[in-house]
Amino acid sequence: MHKIVLDTNVIISALISHGYPYRILHNLVATERIKICLSEPVLNEYAEVLIRTKFSQYKDFKQNALFIMTNIKRVGKFYKPNIHLDIITDKADNKFLELSVFSKADFLITGNTNHFTISDYEGVKIISPKDYIENFWKV
Repeated sequence: MHKIVLDTNVIISALISHGYPYRILHNLVATERIKICLSEPVLNEYAEVLIRTKFSQYKDFKQNALFIMTNIKRVGKFYKPNIHLDIITDKADNKFLELSVFSKADFLITGNTNHFTISDYEGVKIISPKDYIENFWKV
């Protein structure tokens, strides 16, 4: 079972299209064969972003976001990272790397290649949803 950390953009993408991010979340919730690592700062960002009015243009976004958040909390494992990293150019994104390192996650999955320019840090592979599904997900 892979331990993963999901960047917020993966969750947003899963809610607005049925591509690779959707497949990751579906596998996480439906099969529980992926263990998502969570922390309070990461959950807070998920919640803050998911309520933005710009997403109201997508049919059932709010209800689907609530469903996803409920299930992520149900199947996830909570951590309280006690490390501080200053690696990612967008300082707010360091919380995802901190959680990944502290929880010893296998993967940090992000669609944000502008800020996450490294592919590996302290044993955590930093990859796109497509790379995860095509190269690491085992059916």
